[in-house]
Amino acid sequence: MPLGTNRRLDRANNIADLRRLARRALPRPIFDYIDGGADDEWTLARNSTAFTDYELIPDVLTDVSAIRTATSLFGQPVSAPVMLAPTGLTRMFHPEAELAVARAAAKHGLLYSLSTLGTTRLEDLAAAVGGPKVFQIYIFKDRGLTAEFVARCKAAGFHGLALTVDTPVAGNRERDRVNGLSLPPKLTWKSILSFAAHPSWSLPALRGSRFDFANVSHKVDALAAGPMSLFDYIGGQFDRSLTWRDVEWLAAEWGGPLAVKGLMTAEDAKRAIGCGATGVMVSNHGGRQLDGAPAPIDQIAAVRGALGDGPDVICDGGIRRGSDVIKALALGATACSIGRPYLYGLAAGGEAGVDRALTLLIEELERTLALAGVIDVAKLERRHVRARRNMAY
Repeated sequence: MPLGTNRRLDRANNIADLRRLARRALPRPIFDYIDGGADDEWTLARNSTAFTDYELIPDVLTDVSAIRTATSLFGQPVSAPVMLAPTGLTRMFHPEAELAVARAAAKHGLLYSLSTLGTTRLEDLAAAVGGPKVFQIYIFKDRGLTAEFVARCKAAGFHGLALTVDTPVAGNRERDRVNGLSLPPKLTWKSILSFAAHPSWSLPALRGSRFDFANVSHKVDALAAGPMSLFDYIGGQFDRSLTWRDVEWLAAEWGGPLAVKGLMTAEDAKRAIGCGATGVMVSNHGGRQLDGAPAPIDQIAAVRGALGDGPDVICDGGIRRGSDVIKALALGATACSIGRPYLYGLAAGGEAGVDRALTLLIEELERTLALAGVIDVAKLERRHVRARRNMAY
């Protein structure tokens, strides 16, 4: 990596700085794929701004000379209550792809989740990177493909599954439609100019591995015929007929830690646990599916109240600061899941950029704990946070 890149990363003081670096590094269609959401992107924006509706209430005159952030997630010990969310098509953002992200996560002792629609085979990632790992899974129309994933994850030593349930159809991601995003990228005259203006991205992309869904391309080789719309692929593979019976089937097939990702209500959370899940990821898919859905942080307290103390409750979406994590934990979350923050780092500087993103968040988390007068994430309580606008929680 060029020395100038390291210097730029060192000057990044927060996730917003890494986002600016990513925007400079990527062609516009690729950056928009990370940064965009569905329809008017109201939910996308709300995911982050909702955290400002909560205030932290500190304790004082507490000995905070030793701060403890370690916890467990999916039954695995982790150094902090932060996990790296599954994100598809990661090779589009940097040629090191998922391996760079997983290596950075392992360095920090954090849990990494590989996406079904990732660009690295799950076996290759498991062989190359230690640390706790979860595989994000869909139940496809071809149930045999889903069963195959379960068997492969068992053989590769993955520690858990995260079942995404909020994609019966693809969200209306208008930025991608405008940019004509496809696999491989479909060049229009407008996008050609953007790709040409970013040779540090374009040249490695042309020389490197092809952009494909590495874990499913052996079964669904739809890319062979030429550029294919992401919307067409998703629409063709996802099953609108899924029900809670399918969750029961997957829980029995897997037999290990399983989180249902994409639910937003206490009622659905209880049903997920009743169907065999061990946890839930409260998520609106990063604002990329149903625009108008509430922010995950606003749902955490109700979900935790419905589930009690046992199951994992993961707040997935909108995290930009370590203080956001603390607010979610005080409301009842076990941990928070981040996607865009580490992708900004990846685009800005590969593995070193992801490392910088994680370092910033963990430093902020530890500093916020100290300033709040709490020595251990396990000691955060509801009294440490309150709603600013008379919100019920």
